[in-house]
Amino acid sequence: MPKMKSHSGAKKRFKPTKGGTRIKRACMNKNHILNKKSRERKRKLRQGDYVASGQERMIKGLIGAGGKSN
Repeated sequence: MPKMKSHSGAKKRFKPTKGGTRIKRACMNKNHILNKKSRERKRKLRQGDYVASGQERMIKGLIGAGGKSN
């Protein structure tokens, strides 16, 4: 049976933490239409965040077995 391929889009968007317990992600809404967003809001969007616990299992399956990216 062939190897499972990891999802290319997910590989670019998600990265497991060093211990592999959580998955890091960037915040959305920071690409365009920035002039109506406040300076404080844009500054907060620079910070990363973690994937919700309910979604972690699905994302780990997309980026590869055990949450390690390829």
